[in-house]
Amino acid sequence: MKNLLFIYNPYSGKGMVKENLSDIIDCFVKNGYQVSVYPTQGRMDAKDQVIHMASLYDMVVCSGGDGTLNEVISGLMELPDKPVLGYIPAGSTNDFGQSIKLPKTMIDAAKVAVSGTPISVDIGSFRKRKFVYIAGFGAFTDVSYMTPQEMKNVLGHSAYLLDAVTKLTTLRTYHMKVTYDGNNEVEGDYLYGMITNSISVGGFKGITGKNVALDDGLFEVTLIKRPKNPIDLNLVLGSMIGMDFKTDSVVSFKASEIIFEAEQKVPWVLDGEYGGSPRKVKITNNKKAIRIMSGISKNN
Repeated sequence: MKNLLFIYNPYSGKGMVKENLSDIIDCFVKNGYQVSVYPTQGRMDAKDQVIHMASLYDMVVCSGGDGTLNEVISGLMELPDKPVLGYIPAGSTNDFGQSIKLPKTMIDAAKVAVSGTPISVDIGSFRKRKFVYIAGFGAFTDVSYMTPQEMKNVLGHSAYLLDAVTKLTTLRTYHMKVTYDGNNEVEGDYLYGMITNSISVGGFKGITGKNVALDDGLFEVTLIKRPKNPIDLNLVLGSMIGMDFKTDSVVSFKASEIIFEAEQKVPWVLDGEYGGSPRKVKITNNKKAIRIMSGISKNN
Protein backbone atom coordinates (compact mmCIF):
# COMPACT_ATOMS: atom_id res chain seq x y z
CA MET A 1 0.00 0.00 0.00
CA LYS A 2 1.05 3.59 -0.60
CA ASN A 3 1.57 5.86 2.41
CA LEU A 4 -0.50 9.01 2.99
CA LEU A 5 0.00 11.70 5.62
CA PHE A 6 -3.25 13.44 6.54
CA ILE A 7 -2.79 16.75 8.37
CA TYR A 8 -5.88 18.60 9.53
CA ASN A 9 -6.78 21.63 11.62
CA PRO A 10 -9.39 20.42 14.13
CA TYR A 11 -10.78 23.94 14.56
CA SER A 12 -11.29 25.02 10.94
CA GLY A 13 -14.85 25.37 9.69
CA LYS A 14 -16.34 24.94 13.19
CA GLY A 15 -14.62 21.59 13.52
CA MET A 16 -16.31 20.02 10.50
CA VAL A 17 -13.39 17.72 9.77
CA LYS A 18 -13.80 15.96 13.12
CA GLU A 19 -17.38 15.08 12.23
CA ASN A 20 -16.24 13.57 8.92
CA LEU A 21 -12.90 12.12 9.98
CA SER A 22 -13.86 8.45 9.88
CA ASP A 23 -15.42 8.72 6.42
CA ILE A 24 -12.43 10.68 5.11
CA ILE A 25 -9.95 8.07 6.31
CA ASP A 26 -12.15 5.30 4.94
CA CYS A 27 -12.07 7.03 1.54
CA PHE A 28 -8.27 7.14 1.60
CA VAL A 29 -8.00 3.45 2.57
CA LYS A 30 -10.43 2.38 -0.15
CA ASN A 31 -8.15 4.14 -2.65
CA GLY A 32 -5.17 2.05 -1.60
CA TYR A 33 -3.47 4.19 1.04
CA GLN A 34 -2.11 3.42 4.47
CA VAL A 35 -2.94 6.55 6.44
CA SER A 36 -1.16 8.45 9.19
CA VAL A 37 -3.33 11.14 10.79
CA TYR A 38 -2.03 14.29 12.47
CA PRO A 39 -4.24 17.02 14.03
CA THR A 40 -2.34 20.31 14.20
CA GLN A 41 -1.50 21.59 17.68
CA GLY A 42 -0.99 25.27 16.96
CA ARG A 43 0.27 27.89 14.55
CA MET A 44 3.03 26.69 12.17
CA ASP A 45 2.69 23.11 13.41
CA ALA A 46 1.45 21.95 10.00
CA LYS A 47 4.51 23.44 8.31
CA ASP A 48 6.86 21.80 10.80
CA GLN A 49 5.25 18.39 10.36
CA VAL A 50 5.51 18.62 6.58
CA ILE A 51 9.19 19.59 6.72
CA HIS A 52 10.08 16.72 9.03
CA MET A 53 7.68 14.00 7.86
CA ALA A 54 6.37 14.53 4.32
CA SER A 55 9.37 13.01 2.54
CA LEU A 56 8.46 9.64 4.09
CA TYR A 57 5.08 9.59 2.32
CA ASP A 58 3.81 9.11 -1.20
CA MET A 59 1.15 11.76 -0.68
CA VAL A 60 0.16 14.53 1.73
CA VAL A 61 -3.47 15.58 2.21
CA CYS A 62 -4.41 18.57 4.35
CA SER A 63 -7.73 19.85 5.61
CA GLY A 64 -8.37 23.29 7.03
CA GLY A 65 -8.72 26.88 5.93
CA ASP A 66 -6.38 29.14 4.00
CA GLY A 67 -3.89 29.29 6.87
CA THR A 68 -3.52 25.50 7.08
CA LEU A 69 -3.10 25.20 3.32
CA ASN A 70 -0.49 27.97 3.39
CA GLU A 71 1.49 26.23 6.13
CA VAL A 72 1.47 22.85 4.37
CA ILE A 73 2.54 24.30 1.04
CA SER A 74 5.18 26.45 2.76
CA GLY A 75 6.58 23.24 4.23
CA LEU A 76 6.50 21.43 0.90
CA MET A 77 8.37 24.30 -0.74
CA GLU A 78 11.36 23.56 1.53
CA LEU A 79 11.63 19.93 0.36
CA PRO A 80 13.79 18.91 -2.63
CA ASP A 81 11.34 16.13 -3.57
CA LYS A 82 7.76 17.19 -3.03
CA PRO A 83 4.99 14.60 -2.71
CA VAL A 84 1.73 15.39 -4.47
CA LEU A 85 -0.75 17.34 -2.34
CA GLY A 86 -4.46 16.77 -1.75
CA TYR A 87 -6.67 19.42 -0.18
CA ILE A 88 -10.00 19.21 1.67
CA PRO A 89 -11.23 22.77 2.30
CA ALA A 90 -12.72 23.39 5.74
CA GLY A 91 -12.60 27.18 6.00
CA SER A 92 -15.30 29.78 5.46
CA THR A 93 -14.33 31.13 2.01
CA ASN A 94 -12.07 28.56 0.31
CA ASP A 95 -11.02 30.68 -2.66
CA PHE A 96 -8.26 28.32 -3.71
CA GLY A 97 -10.61 25.34 -3.53
CA GLN A 98 -12.91 27.11 -5.99
CA SER A 99 -9.98 27.82 -8.30
CA ILE A 100 -9.10 24.11 -8.60
CA LYS A 101 -12.77 23.08 -8.72
CA LEU A 102 -12.94 21.12 -5.48
CA PRO A 103 -16.37 19.87 -4.36
CA LYS A 104 -17.99 21.70 -1.46
CA THR A 105 -18.70 18.62 0.66
CA MET A 106 -15.77 17.22 2.61
CA ILE A 107 -16.30 13.60 1.58
CA ASP A 108 -16.45 14.49 -2.12
CA ALA A 109 -13.35 16.67 -1.70
CA ALA A 110 -11.60 13.71 0.00
CA LYS A 111 -12.34 11.57 -3.05
CA VAL A 112 -10.82 14.20 -5.32
CA ALA A 113 -7.79 14.47 -3.01
CA VAL A 114 -6.81 10.87 -3.80
CA SER A 115 -8.40 10.23 -7.21
CA GLY A 116 -8.72 13.63 -8.90
CA THR A 117 -6.63 15.22 -11.63
CA PRO A 118 -3.11 16.29 -10.59
CA ILE A 119 -2.20 19.78 -11.80
CA SER A 120 0.76 22.09 -11.25
CA VAL A 121 0.21 25.50 -9.63
CA ASP A 122 2.37 28.57 -9.12
CA ILE A 123 3.35 29.59 -5.59
CA GLY A 124 4.33 33.10 -4.50
CA SER A 125 7.38 34.16 -2.50
CA PHE A 126 7.04 37.20 -0.22
CA ARG A 127 10.39 37.88 1.44
CA LYS A 128 11.10 34.63 3.34
CA ARG A 129 7.46 33.54 3.33
CA LYS A 130 5.24 31.82 0.75
CA PHE A 131 1.67 32.44 -0.29
CA VAL A 132 -0.68 30.21 -2.23
CA TYR A 133 -3.07 32.61 -3.93
CA ILE A 134 -3.01 36.17 -2.56
CA ALA A 135 -0.76 38.82 -1.08
CA GLY A 136 -2.69 41.99 -0.36
CA PHE A 137 -2.54 45.32 1.46
CA GLY A 138 -4.94 48.10 2.33
CA ALA A 139 -8.66 48.62 2.63
CA PHE A 140 -10.20 45.41 1.33
CA THR A 141 -8.10 42.97 3.29
CA ASP A 142 -10.59 43.41 6.12
CA VAL A 143 -13.52 43.14 3.72
CA SER A 144 -12.29 39.86 2.29
CA TYR A 145 -11.09 38.10 5.40
CA MET A 146 -12.45 39.64 8.59
CA THR A 147 -16.13 39.44 7.67
CA PRO A 148 -18.21 36.36 8.53
CA GLN A 149 -19.29 34.38 5.48
CA GLU A 150 -22.87 34.51 6.80
CA MET A 151 -22.94 38.29 6.38
CA LYS A 152 -21.71 38.08 2.79
CA ASN A 153 -24.31 35.38 2.10
CA VAL A 154 -27.13 37.56 3.47
CA LEU A 155 -26.11 40.76 1.69
CA GLY A 156 -24.84 39.14 -1.49
CA HIS A 157 -21.23 39.50 -2.55
CA SER A 158 -21.83 42.45 -4.88
CA ALA A 159 -23.97 44.29 -2.32
CA TYR A 160 -21.41 43.80 0.39
CA LEU A 161 -18.59 44.95 -1.84
CA LEU A 162 -20.64 48.04 -2.76
CA ASP A 163 -21.06 48.84 0.93
CA ALA A 164 -17.28 48.59 1.37
CA VAL A 165 -16.46 50.68 -1.68
CA THR A 166 -18.74 53.51 -0.50
CA LYS A 167 -16.34 53.96 2.45
CA LEU A 168 -13.37 54.56 0.18
CA THR A 169 -13.23 58.31 0.76
CA THR A 170 -12.42 57.78 4.46
CA LEU A 171 -9.73 55.11 4.05
CA ARG A 172 -5.97 55.45 4.19
CA THR A 173 -3.79 55.38 1.09
CA TYR A 174 -0.16 54.27 0.73
CA HIS A 175 2.20 56.03 -1.66
CA MET A 176 4.12 53.37 -3.55
CA LYS A 177 6.44 52.88 -6.46
CA VAL A 178 5.74 49.53 -8.07
CA THR A 179 8.33 48.03 -10.42
CA TYR A 180 7.56 44.81 -12.28
CA ASP A 181 9.27 42.47 -14.72
CA GLY A 182 12.29 44.65 -15.32
CA ASN A 183 11.78 48.33 -16.03
CA ASN A 184 7.97 48.54 -15.99
CA GLU A 185 6.87 50.99 -13.32
CA VAL A 186 3.77 52.62 -11.86
CA GLU A 187 3.56 55.00 -8.92
CA GLY A 188 0.66 56.42 -6.95
CA ASP A 189 -1.39 56.57 -3.76
CA TYR A 190 -3.15 53.23 -3.40
CA LEU A 191 -6.05 52.27 -1.16
CA TYR A 192 -5.66 48.60 -1.89
CA GLY A 193 -3.48 46.20 -3.76
CA MET A 194 -3.58 42.48 -4.39
CA ILE A 195 -1.24 40.06 -6.11
CA THR A 196 -3.25 36.95 -6.88
CA ASN A 197 -3.26 33.52 -8.45
CA SER A 198 -6.92 32.68 -8.01
CA ILE A 199 -10.29 33.04 -9.72
CA SER A 200 -11.81 34.58 -6.57
CA VAL A 201 -10.79 36.50 -3.47
CA GLY A 202 -12.82 36.59 -0.26
CA GLY A 203 -15.59 34.71 -2.06
CA PHE A 204 -15.86 37.32 -4.84
CA LYS A 205 -15.51 35.74 -8.27
CA GLY A 206 -14.20 37.86 -11.14
CA ILE A 207 -12.38 40.26 -8.85
CA THR A 208 -8.93 39.04 -9.98
CA GLY A 209 -9.52 39.62 -13.70
CA LYS A 210 -10.12 37.49 -16.76
CA ASN A 211 -8.22 34.56 -18.26
CA VAL A 212 -6.62 33.55 -14.96
CA ALA A 213 -4.24 30.58 -15.26
CA LEU A 214 -2.81 29.01 -12.13
CA ASP A 215 0.31 27.65 -13.84
CA ASP A 216 1.48 30.38 -16.24
CA GLY A 217 4.18 31.86 -13.99
CA LEU A 218 2.27 35.16 -13.79
CA PHE A 219 0.36 36.89 -11.04
CA GLU A 220 -2.69 39.08 -11.60
CA VAL A 221 -1.92 42.45 -9.97
CA THR A 222 -4.64 44.97 -9.06
CA LEU A 223 -3.95 48.38 -7.50
CA ILE A 224 -6.78 50.73 -6.54
CA LYS A 225 -6.50 54.50 -6.07
CA ARG A 226 -9.06 56.67 -4.31
CA PRO A 227 -11.98 57.37 -6.71
CA LYS A 228 -12.15 60.96 -7.93
CA ASN A 229 -15.95 61.36 -7.86
CA PRO A 230 -19.20 59.31 -7.61
CA ILE A 231 -19.03 58.32 -11.29
CA ASP A 232 -15.48 57.07 -10.88
CA LEU A 233 -16.63 55.20 -7.75
CA ASN A 234 -19.14 53.28 -9.86
CA LEU A 235 -16.43 52.46 -12.39
CA VAL A 236 -14.18 51.16 -9.63
CA LEU A 237 -17.01 49.00 -8.31
CA GLY A 238 -17.75 47.63 -11.77
CA SER A 239 -14.11 46.83 -12.34
CA MET A 240 -13.84 45.11 -8.96
CA ILE A 241 -16.72 42.72 -9.65
CA GLY A 242 -15.36 41.72 -13.03
CA MET A 243 -17.19 44.08 -15.40
CA ASP A 244 -15.25 45.56 -18.29
CA PHE A 245 -15.19 49.12 -16.96
CA LYS A 246 -12.17 51.38 -17.49
CA THR A 247 -10.96 53.90 -14.95
CA ASP A 248 -7.61 55.45 -14.09
CA SER A 249 -8.31 54.58 -10.46
CA VAL A 250 -7.76 50.86 -11.12
CA VAL A 251 -4.34 49.71 -12.33
CA SER A 252 -4.08 46.06 -13.38
CA PHE A 253 -1.40 43.98 -15.07
CA LYS A 254 0.21 40.53 -15.05
CA ALA A 255 3.77 39.98 -13.82
CA SER A 256 6.12 37.33 -12.50
CA GLU A 257 8.16 39.63 -10.24
CA ILE A 258 6.97 42.79 -8.50
CA ILE A 259 8.84 45.16 -6.18
CA PHE A 260 6.84 47.47 -3.89
CA GLU A 261 8.56 50.51 -2.35
CA ALA A 262 6.53 52.65 0.06
CA GLU A 263 7.20 55.79 2.05
CA GLN A 264 5.90 54.17 5.24
CA LYS A 265 5.38 50.69 6.65
CA VAL A 266 2.57 48.84 4.89
CA PRO A 267 0.69 45.94 6.58
CA TRP A 268 0.26 42.94 4.26
CA VAL A 269 -2.00 39.90 4.34
CA LEU A 270 -0.83 36.54 2.92
CA ASP A 271 -3.60 34.01 2.35
CA GLY A 272 -5.67 35.61 5.10
CA GLU A 273 -2.84 35.83 7.65
CA TYR A 274 -0.74 38.82 8.70
CA GLY A 275 2.38 39.01 6.54
CA GLY A 276 4.35 41.82 8.20
CA SER A 277 4.67 45.56 7.50
CA PRO A 278 7.68 46.16 5.25
CA ARG A 279 8.44 49.40 3.45
CA LYS A 280 9.98 47.46 0.57
CA VAL A 281 9.18 43.95 -0.59
CA LYS A 282 9.87 41.80 -3.62
CA ILE A 283 7.24 39.27 -4.66
CA THR A 284 8.19 36.49 -7.06
CA ASN A 285 6.29 33.73 -8.82
CA ASN A 286 7.55 30.14 -8.48
CA LYS A 287 6.10 28.63 -11.64
CA LYS A 288 4.44 25.21 -11.34
CA ALA A 289 6.05 24.72 -7.93
CA ILE A 290 3.46 22.37 -6.40
CA ARG A 291 1.49 19.40 -7.74
CA ILE A 292 -2.02 19.28 -6.29
CA MET A 293 -5.06 17.10 -6.91
CA SER A 294 -7.95 18.98 -8.53
CA GLY A 295 -11.52 18.50 -9.63
CA ILE A 296 -10.65 19.81 -13.08
CA SER A 297 -11.73 17.48 -15.87
CA LYS A 298 -8.92 15.57 -17.57
CA ASN A 299 -10.37 16.72 -20.88
CA ASN A 300 -9.74 20.39 -20.04
